[in-house]
Amino acid sequence: MPETSTVTVTVPATTANLGPGFDCIGAALSLYNRFQFSRLEPSATEKLKITVTGQEATKVKTDDSNLAYQAFLKLYDRLNQSPPSVAIHIDMQVPLARGLGSSATAIVGGLVGANELAGAPLSQVEVMQLAIELEGHPDNVVPALLGGCRLAASNAPPLSKGGQGGGSWEICDIPWHPNIVPVVAIPDFELSTAEARKVLPADYSKADAIFNAAHLGLLVRALESGNENWLRCALQDKIHQPYRQSLIKGYEGVQQAALNAGAYEMVISGAGPTLLALTDVANAVAVEKAMAAAWMEFGVKAEVRAIGLDTQGAQVSL
Repeated sequence: MPETSTVTVTVPATTANLGPGFDCIGAALSLYNRFQFSRLEPSATEKLKITVTGQEATKVKTDDSNLAYQAFLKLYDRLNQSPPSVAIHIDMQVPLARGLGSSATAIVGGLVGANELAGAPLSQVEVMQLAIELEGHPDNVVPALLGGCRLAASNAPPLSKGGQGGGSWEICDIPWHPNIVPVVAIPDFELSTAEARKVLPADYSKADAIFNAAHLGLLVRALESGNENWLRCALQDKIHQPYRQSLIKGYEGVQQAALNAGAYEMVISGAGPTLLALTDVANAVAVEKAMAAAWMEFGVKAEVRAIGLDTQGAQVSL
């Protein structure tokens, strides 16, 4: 294919884990970051130029440590090619360090952008594999790339320190019933994934493993069927949420408010601190208002909104 000079990649935010699906399940949301990559002339003095717009633009690195650029370089390294000099413009609509997959958007944006500029030599599956390598787990990058709700399982043996292992991956599309509405409550404070992982235990009991296996199986059927009783039960978790709740101010108050307003259940989105309630269409507005009001009682201002499921994943425009 002939070389492309400019490409724009639009990548959705994601919510991962959905309660019992720790590090293996995630869903794409209709909130987006956009990454534009433009080749610079070979004679240009600058080899890299990064500009950023959006609510948290000042927090995004604009040197060669930028995550989207690191992913860009990773793809060219895999191709054994020298990367071109490039101007990158990022429009940030997904808040940073909030549990909505902002790092996954950068990784997917950088890889897809580089692949397009290189003439699309890698398949979508190969790009996905690179994304999982960079992120370290599949729950955010897979739905960010493919859209929808996805379950990822590795063909490799599990790692001794936990996790699914590497190797190749089987990706399962999970149907999402149209009456299930995600409501995201995004607080005005950050929580790093590293900090959220530090509080997790190194080992779990057999009882906790069985509990999560049962609830994850039920979650897959509950999301497909929209069965309310199944959803209320399926979103329970013993692996990560009991340990992370203490890191999120007002967690129990916001959860109770969401349930009182008609939500099936509330979970931590990704590593947090964003909280995700699943509800039906009729109660979505009431759940929004209740979660926002509850957090305000703890002195936390939050942007709360009912949001759609993105079914397209990363989209390219030339």
